[in-house]
This record gives sequence, structure tokens and C-alpha cells, in this order.
Amino acid sequence: MSETVESVDVDVVVVGAGFGGLYALHRLRSDGKSVRLFEAGGGIGGVWYWNRYPGARCDVESVDYSYSFDEDLQQEWNWSEKYATQPEILRYVDHVATRFDLYRDISLNTRVEQIALDEDTLTWTVRTDTGETVTARWVVLALGPLSNSNIPAIDGINDFAGPVLHTGQWPHEQVDFTGQRVGVIGTGSSGIQSIPEIAKQADHLTVFQRTANYSIPAGNRPLSDADRAAQKADYAERRRLSMASGGGSPHMAYPKNTLDATEQERQAAYEERWELGGVLFSKTFPDQLTSLDANVPAREFWESKVRAVIDDPEVAADLIPSDHPIGTKRICTDSGYFETYNRDNVELVNLRKAPIERIDATGVVTADGRHHDIDVLVLATGFDAMTGSVAKIDIVGRGGRTLNDEWAAGPRTYLGLGIAGFPNLFNLTGPGSPSVLANMVLHSELHVDWISDAIAHVDDSGSVGFEARAEAVDEWVDECRRRAEGSLMVQANSWYLGANIPGRPRVFMPFVGGFGAYGDIIAKVAANDYEGFQLL
Repeated sequence: MSETVESVDVDVVVVGAGFGGLYALHRLRSDGKSVRLFEAGGGIGGVWYWNRYPGARCDVESVDYSYSFDEDLQQEWNWSEKYATQPEILRYVDHVATRFDLYRDISLNTRVEQIALDEDTLTWTVRTDTGETVTARWVVLALGPLSNSNIPAIDGINDFAGPVLHTGQWPHEQVDFTGQRVGVIGTGSSGIQSIPEIAKQADHLTVFQRTANYSIPAGNRPLSDADRAAQKADYAERRRLSMASGGGSPHMAYPKNTLDATEQERQAAYEERWELGGVLFSKTFPDQLTSLDANVPAREFWESKVRAVIDDPEVAADLIPSDHPIGTKRICTDSGYFETYNRDNVELVNLRKAPIERIDATGVVTADGRHHDIDVLVLATGFDAMTGSVAKIDIVGRGGRTLNDEWAAGPRTYLGLGIAGFPNLFNLTGPGSPSVLANMVLHSELHVDWISDAIAHVDDSGSVGFEARAEAVDEWVDECRRRAEGSLMVQANSWYLGANIPGRPRVFMPFVGGFGAYGDIIAKVAANDYEGFQLL
């Protein structure tokens, strides 16, 4: 144990001003800690600051995708729609930051470039691109699992003469597609949300589909005063159910396994989830993501719904996934996505049949010899997920070993929170935790509250450091791998595995056991004197 703690500039440095970083600033400051938060963007909100594409909307109900830590906050804020749009989420985030006086400790337009450990004092030195150097006892990485845009390496992409827009780095000024020939590459969440909106404006829209995706109508609607009053009256129970659930929302799976239910019961359960809308369809039955036999009826129900709204059977066939069970990639949430292909000004190009060969100054050339003339290129190509933003920072731990070295064969954490060789450093909602498989706002609160208690535990013990043991990391990595392999999740070539990034190790990164089960696990670790961690 170190006997003294040398002077530091602040107790805690937080990196990232999304939902996790903002709550970390508030909670740790409320604990009496001095905190600095660095944010690379020009505003707060994390993924919602950057993703301003047409149709950008959360796929978790707004009432659930909100902070639970303050009852007055819950009661005073009024959501306008079932699923909040990007601008409304930013207004909410600004309201929270203003209400709790968070801005005074946030440095915007400041990218952290290096975080280096002093092994003698167990403190961290944080260096930014603005030339500032700050020392801190603790570092909380709140970088977000979906914050590093993936630009595909397509031959000639830099030769395109028109605008190239990525959905994850969208301009702040409004983009007008009127009279334009637009090409969209990618049909993941941002593509599925933006394509219907772009189609309403563009003269012609060409969608280049790399992988067909499952998507469920959002069923979005305005919320009435009566809706909001009922939600607010039921917040305590809604939050309790959400924290105990598989994904951080209050909706429970059907009480029977798929094949134990009658055909009539299955159809009724699927219809109920379809009407509810959104990503929760993947959890209609408790065995839907663990048994292929249980997955098939859900896929067949979905397929019948989608074929019914697409006029051209050949187009429908191209839009229906055939390479992964339903729910093993994140189900998207849409507003009229499949119906968009009935429009005369929309063309679908199936890149499985004719891949992109190159991009030139005026369009896209596919392997069938066609030249698709476009004026604007939109990249809805997703993110270098889970680890991409962490990898951009030079994080140096014990013995000069970097986090990129430590994670070269795939991310290795204990509980998704601690990393052996990197004491007093925590990672929020990333690899080894439920992460993107859960409601990220409640997930952030769960992690930050646990970190706050852990820091208090260190302080109360008279210690200066807290570090995951190497053997605990090994055991947790194995536990996460076993759980993933016991599910259908590994059957999809998804970004959960890093499959969208060439050269990335194929490691399933999230914890698949469910949000509530994960919360129980980390609570038990804390109750058992933080077993798996060592005090320093």
C-alpha cells in the first residue's frame, strides 16, 4: 500500500459528455470529489450531439431513455413523443446539465490524447489536444460504445466530387436533398431511419444494401398529457422492472418458452410486441435468442409482416435477411422503411449480388458493370464499436504497457469496469458489460453508482488504489465468452463481434446474460468486499 497521495489537480477526470459522462460528473461531484470532464465535441450529448441525420430517433421509449436518479427531474420533464428525436434528446441533456450546474466543469472542443499512469503515486496524467495537462487520482472513460464513425475503405471514395456525409458525423446545418440524386451505403439503424426521410426530398435515391436487416415499426406517436401523467405516476415501478429486466426496459418476456406456447398464444404475443414497436421484439419469448427452433417462428412472423407491405416480391426477397437469426444483430426501429421501396424514386441495389467495385467522381460502379450516377453520397456505415474510441487515446498503464497492447487480441475487462494493469481507471458501458444490449441511460447510472461506491470503499480503507486482479479478468472474459457461445448471438456477423472492421479480432464483446442479471453480479461483487479487485 502506498503511504501518501501526492497532490493532484482534481480527484477525477471524466472523458466524454454523453449520458454516462454527465452523470459521472454529477454523482462524483455530489460525493465531494473535484471533477473535470473533457469532451471532444462542441457540445454535450455524446452520440446525440454527432448523429443529426434526418430521422435520427432513439429506439428506446423516451420515458425509459432518461435519468432516474432525481425524482424532481423525472416529474418536471415532459417528453413529446413515444420515441424521442435527436433534437429533443439534446434539449433534455442541456436541461439536465443546466439544472445541475454541470457546464462549469466541462471543457468542450477538447480531445484527450494521452492518459498515463504514475506507478509511484497511482495517479494519472491526462494530456489534451489543447495543450492542457491535468493529474487525477481517478479516470472514468465515458467514451460511448458507438462514438467512432466507421469510414469504409472503398476504392476511389476520395475521388467522389460531391458531398460525402456520414450519419455519425452529420453537419449541424440542415442538408437539403431537393432535386438531388442521393446514394446511401448501409442499411443499419441510421440508414433505416434516414432513408425514408431522404426519399421524401431526393429526386432519386439509390440504396446500396450491404446486409439485409430486421427492423420493426416504431409505432411512434405523440404523448398526451394523460400519457405523461400516467407515466410519471408509475415511474417507481417502471424503473424497478427496468433494472431487473433483460434490456433495461419494463417489458417482460412472455412467461412460457416459444414451443411451450400454443400457436395462438405465440401469434398473440408476437402481435403484442409488434404493436409495442421497436427492438423488444427480439425478447418476445425468453428462449428466442438461445434456441434456433424458438427463433424460427419469430422470424417467420416478421417476414410475413414485411412481405405484406412491399409491392415487388423480388425487392422483398432482397430486403429479408437470410444470414442470421432474428435479434442476433440489433433489431432496428423504423417509420415506414420497407414501404419506402414502393416509391418510384427509390432503387435498392443488393451488394451481395453485385458488390461495389469503386467510386468515381460522379457515382458508384458495381460488379455488374452498372454506373450509379449520384450527386450526394451518404455513408450509413456505422461505427468502430465498443473499443474504437478507447483505441484512439494513448492509455499507458503499468510498465509502460498501453491499453491497445492489452486489448490487441480483444478487449479484456473484469465486469466491464476494471482492467488489470490500469489501477484507478474505469470504463463505462463497454466490453464485458451489457453495453449496447441494454438501455444506455440506466446502464450508465448503474455503472457510475457502482464506481462511486467503490471509490468510497477505497477512501474508507485508507488505500489509494483499486485494481482488477489478472485472474479475475481471465475468469470474467471466459464467463462472457461461454454465455455468448450459449446463445445465438455468435451466429451473426455483427459489430458486436467487431466483424465490420477489417483485421479486428473476432471476440463477442457485450455481456449477454441480461441487464438485471449483470446488476446482481456486480452488486454481489461489491457486497463481498469487491472480490476480484485489490486495494493498493
